[in-house]
Amino acid sequence: MFLENTVNQKEQFGWIEVICGSMFSGKTEELIRRLKRAQFAKQKVEIFKPAIDVRYDDEMVVSHDANEIRSTPVPAAANIPILADGCDVVGIDEAQFFDDEIVRVCNDLANKGVRVIVAGLDMDFKGNPFGPMPYLMATAEYVTKVHAVCTRTGNLAQFSYRKTKSEDLVLLGETEEYEPLSRAAYYKATLREKLKDMKVNDVEDLTKKTKDTDA
Repeated sequence: MFLENTVNQKEQFGWIEVICGSMFSGKTEELIRRLKRAQFAKQKVEIFKPAIDVRYDDEMVVSHDANEIRSTPVPAAANIPILADGCDVVGIDEAQFFDDEIVRVCNDLANKGVRVIVAGLDMDFKGNPFGPMPYLMATAEYVTKVHAVCTRTGNLAQFSYRKTKSEDLVLLGETEEYEPLSRAAYYKATLREKLKDMKVNDVEDLTKKTKDTDA
């Protein structure tokens, strides 16, 4: 359970909070919630997002349910430190799209007394750790994993299943391109794709095809 620690009385150091999960899990919503609380407390807050993310707005960080907060789009993580000078709290959305420099940037900010809140996908559409996210999670003081609801089973979902044929690692999209799936649903969906690519109709055909290959 995440306990929001907003004041560090004993040390002149900040910390890193990571909010991770699949598509449609509420990552950005939780990021915005924490940042707005800090703004309400009169803390100096800056929010950054990768310049490539223009799905909803060029400048606003916007959640899937249209909650929003003003941000600064940056082309690379190296742009953040100078823009964050003098801040109490720094928020970073869609961190998986940044270069690996984002890990050093976040740690440097935390070492200077800044509270850093990062949101991003922990896995890509193939189910692999996404970009710098595992390194951010490893060095963060607090990690919150949020879940979507599986569109096929109704269970908790942690995978972002891509419904299109694109193999590009970075593909911005919404419900037309992605759906959140549970482990079981994701496994079945990817298995069906493999069967389709191998031009077999079911698992029995796949077993027979494998035996013929081994013979």
